[in-house]
Amino acid sequence: MQQQTWNSDRRRTAIGRAALSVPARQALADRQLTPDRTILDYGCGRGDDVRALERLDCKVVGWDPYYRSETRAEPSSVVLLTYVLNVIEDPAERRETLKRAWELASTILIVSARLTWEKSKVRGEAFGDGLLTSRQTFQHLFGAGELRSYVEEVTGARVVSAAPGIVYVFKDDTARHSYLAHRITPDAEWLTSEDAASAITALVDYVERRGRPPRIDEMPRATAELLAHLKPGEVKRLVNDTADPGKVAEGGKRSTLNTLLYLAVELFNGRGPFASLPLGVQLDVRSFFTSYKEACQRSDRLLLKLRDDAYVRGAMNASAIGKMTPTALYVHRRALDRMPTILRLYEHCASIAAGRPQEWTLAKLKHQGRAVSWLDYPEFDKDPHPRILSSYLVDLKSLETSHLSYANSENRPLLHRKHEFLAPGDPDADRYHRLTSSEVKAGLYEHPHLIGTEKGWEAELVRCGRELRGHRLVRRPEG
Repeated sequence: MQQQTWNSDRRRTAIGRAALSVPARQALADRQLTPDRTILDYGCGRGDDVRALERLDCKVVGWDPYYRSETRAEPSSVVLLTYVLNVIEDPAERRETLKRAWELASTILIVSARLTWEKSKVRGEAFGDGLLTSRQTFQHLFGAGELRSYVEEVTGARVVSAAPGIVYVFKDDTARHSYLAHRITPDAEWLTSEDAASAITALVDYVERRGRPPRIDEMPRATAELLAHLKPGEVKRLVNDTADPGKVAEGGKRSTLNTLLYLAVELFNGRGPFASLPLGVQLDVRSFFTSYKEACQRSDRLLLKLRDDAYVRGAMNASAIGKMTPTALYVHRRALDRMPTILRLYEHCASIAAGRPQEWTLAKLKHQGRAVSWLDYPEFDKDPHPRILSSYLVDLKSLETSHLSYANSENRPLLHRKHEFLAPGDPDADRYHRLTSSEVKAGLYEHPHLIGTEKGWEAELVRCGRELRGHRLVRRPEG
């Protein structure tokens, strides 16, 4: 098998890392890098990801034309192509590199690239379709949509955006559908089973959450073994006698909506035959719909509603979750899955198209046009009025993306009325609401146009003779 050679000057772009790269962390979180899969880091640079993954008991090999040229790039379950395409100045070689990485992947290719919003960090002169830096290194910065389209065109496969600048390409639709299903409805953890009684408790809990009994291959092995002595009829009777009918009905409704959401997103990214669906989704379709055809028809109607401005705006106005403004609905990430299904679909379509950033706090769903922003307020839980750090937006009509960083801003926008972004019943909502009430009573919201930024808010605190101590408003000491 012939090894690919690259210009060795590109070694200068390989940076040393103390921790896993962002793409590797994302793939770990998405359960694409697991100990049972072989992993090839193709163009691994100094090999920091390789060493970090080895410490996690992953079966990983790194190949690099400069740092690890003696290693053979063998076919592997997972191939990582991490920030490699950016540094290849020859478009034909860049294409061949991506094609070769795709050939080496038997399950999934994970491609990451630096994006155009990082242009301010790259100093250089125009060269070809990129920039040549003072260190004689090359950088081609991709648009988020450009990366997705480019990888799809070269591989001939459907691409899923995992995060900005990170895309997944699956070798078969079954793996892609499993990933999408887990992204929409993460697997709920089963209760621990130590004996037959606790196994029955775990089974009842599952039925109440899912709205249907599990098949044996959906159970954890320990639970299945502890229930193996019971006949199917006995298990069914125990569940019927123990499970709360109201919770089972609510679980069934939730599973029905999640199935519709999954099938709608699946159409957005390529819907397959029934047999290609993950087992759990197949069983949900059989339990809560008359047929796969009926489930698809209902999900198609849901997608059509997403195009209806009046319907979407009505769903936002009726939502018990989130803060409604004249232009958009803002929802905290902890409350996202409790939005109306049409709004969950709205956000999921944007995330599949352009990728959710790894760090975000609020989702902003515009009802004038179709665009979603993920806003990062890293101190949301600690700061009574958290400052924004960054914003990542995707326009669903054009699929164009934009990124704004406020890291160097001296007067950042900040949040008020934090409780409004949360779901009712959130453990922090009452505390935040009490703070808002005391601020309203102190007159701090009398001039709303002044308090949207750090300096304006501080000036109003001074005017009203108040200061904040954690989430408590107190009188400012005189003098």
